[in-house]
Amino acid sequence: MMNRENRKNANRLNQLENIVENYTRTERHLEQHSDIASKEQLEHAQKIQGFREQEIRNIESNIIHGEAANNTNELDNINKNFSYTKNYLMENAKEMDDFTLEKTIEKQQNRNKQRENLERKNEQ
Repeated sequence: MMNRENRKNANRLNQLENIVENYTRTERHLEQHSDIASKEQLEHAQKIQGFREQEIRNIESNIIHGEAANNTNELDNINKNFSYTKNYLMENAKEMDDFTLEKTIEKQQNRNKQRENLERKNEQ
């Protein structure tokens, strides 16, 4: 039976695989269709790719060094991503399709929960 850390790492590997696949698919799409995309669409895609790159680094670091070593760094990243996305939403929410807007807001709520959990862990 797998212990808790092994299960976490297995889940992290699955998450990492999904993110890398999404990243690769988006990169390929940008290469093939950047000539027909609007400037706003390209900026949005690049911003999402930046978030994915950061998430890939965080997951890799968690797998290699364990979760506790990254709590402070992860908290900083979550705060930074929360702030960037908040500003992005303030500027672009009117232009976003409903599905993307809903998912982005949901992601912000999840970041807020993550932030609270990490702050609690750091206090202990």
